Amino acid sequence: MAHPKRKISKTRRDKRRTHYKAVAPQIATDPTTGEAHLYHRAHWHEGKLYYRGQIVIDAVETVEA
Repeated sequence: MAHPKRKISKTRRDKRRTHYKAVAPQIATDPTTGEAHLYHRAHWHEGKLYYRGQIVIDAVETVEA
């Protein structure tokens, strides 16, 4: 197994970790419903699935046989 030849200092370790940070998700507003949702994600509103302002799935409709 590989072992470090020298101890890595706390400063050097922390410099490497500066890029690890939490990022807040971007929130978009649907133009049709005004509902807030994540970018590039479909969202439900009043029993309908919307994506980019258009209805993708309408759960309210029933299939008649």
